[in-house]
Parts: sequence; structure tokens; C-alpha cells
Amino acid sequence: MRIKTGYTIGYDTFKPMPIIYQLDVHPSRAHDLLSSDAMQVDPPVPMRKYTDGFGNTCVRLLSPGGRVTVSADFLIHDSGEPDAYAPDARQIAVQDLPDDVLVYLLGSRYCDTDKLAGTAWSLFGGAPEGWARVAAIVEWAHERIRFDYQLADATRSAFDGYTQRVGVCRDFAHLAVTLCRCMNIPARYCTGYLGDIGVPVDPNPMDFSAWFEVYLEGPEGRRCYTFDARHDARRIGRIVIARGRDATDVAISTSFGTALLARFDVHTVEVADDFVLPPHD
Repeated sequence: MRIKTGYTIGYDTFKPMPIIYQLDVHPSRAHDLLSSDAMQVDPPVPMRKYTDGFGNTCVRLLSPGGRVTVSADFLIHDSGEPDAYAPDARQIAVQDLPDDVLVYLLGSRYCDTDKLAGTAWSLFGGAPEGWARVAAIVEWAHERIRFDYQLADATRSAFDGYTQRVGVCRDFAHLAVTLCRCMNIPARYCTGYLGDIGVPVDPNPMDFSAWFEVYLEGPEGRRCYTFDARHDARRIGRIVIARGRDATDVAISTSFGTALLARFDVHTVEVADDFVLPPHD
């Protein structure tokens, strides 16, 4: 299938200000792009791309002050298949994990494992290891938190989400990631696009989405599998932008000074195979 995807995001800044954006499609999906996802900036300023320590593409620029708007509109191919399902995937002993996976067992800014370890073991210590244990964590986190976009809080940690029992998609992901790590299951936070493909259309304005991946050994060997505590369902058309320990590592923008959000539009929708992308203004 083809998916039309993009964004228009504007900030008001009050002086020249460095900003880092993570909005490009993740390199692992670059081969699926049917048109360029290059960021457009208004007013035009020099930009430079680099790859961060987690393999994500980042864009650096110096905002000249005033309104700065970044945008992209592109087509990407997707298999149309739902998230992989491997109920026999098994948990891998910590001592057998690759070195670069170990970081996804550790606590991080929003994944405060030290506060939830006892809770995790009391809830899931008796669950079968591997896929079944992750699925139990996802179902529990899905029920634990009530989604409320109006109560989004950029400082809410996994423990806060557990105690407050309210949040947005990042809070569902942070709680599930933290519980998995407490159970010695490597889990990493993901952000990207997730349109209403194959499900009823959500009437609320679209946003970027958060989900997570766990490292297990399945029929095809050791790999990361996608889970979504916000929806607790296998979905179609995920387009990953960035992966990391938690939301800190995958922020869509990081400004080194005050930047007030002035516009935020995200779109991702399935289109016909013969759809032609109009010129980007």
C-alpha cells in the first residue's frame, strides 16, 4: 500500500536559536520512501543532518528568530501487514544478550525502573517468560492508564503514569517499557506515524504516536518485536521516525531557548496506488 504522510510544525522564537529536529523517516524505512521526506524550512536557513548514537537521523539548524516553520509531505510504501505476531518468541537470558542491547534493560529519564521493580515482579513474576509476559504487561498498562490528551505532561515518568493513571501514548509506552525492563526484557521506546488504517477513524487531530519494541528470540531468530500499550492491538502502517531509551532520545524538536508552539499538523493516510503527490509549496 501507499501512505501519504507529513507534517507542518511552527514555533515562535525570540532570538536566534539552535534547534535539533528528529522528523525524518528512520533509516531502516528509507528504502520504502517513494518521494523525498526532506524537511522544508520557512524562512530558509542552512541545515545539517547527522546520525545520533541510536541510529536516528537528526537535523540541526539555527532559527533566525521569529516564526520558524518546518514541513514535509511525502509518499511511502508499506507492506499493509499488521505488526508481527510470534507467540512462541522466548525471552533471552541477560548473560546471552548482545552488548548493544543491554542499555535497554537500564533505567532512564522517564523509565524509572528502581521505583517499579517490586511492582513488576509482584504482577508478572508468575507469567510465562517471553512473548506471553510482554503481552500481559501491555494489556495491564493499557488498562492501567486512561488516555486524555488534555492532561499530557512532558515531565511525567513511568512511575507517575502508574500512580496518576492518566496520560497520552508516550505514557503508555513508558510504563510498559519500564515494566519489561524490570522483568529483564530489553525494551526500547519508538516514535513515528500511525494513521487510522484498518481501524475506525479517530475524530481527534492527528499526532505522532509512541509505541515500543522488545528483543526476543522468535522463529526467525533474535529480533525486535513491536508492541503498543496505547492501543493494545496489532496495527497497520506504522512508520518509525526514531528509537531510543525513552522520549528524551526521540524528541521531535529540541530547542536551546524558548520556542513556543504556534502550529502543529500531522497527517498520515492510505492513498490509491496511482496517487500522485502534488508539488510541495
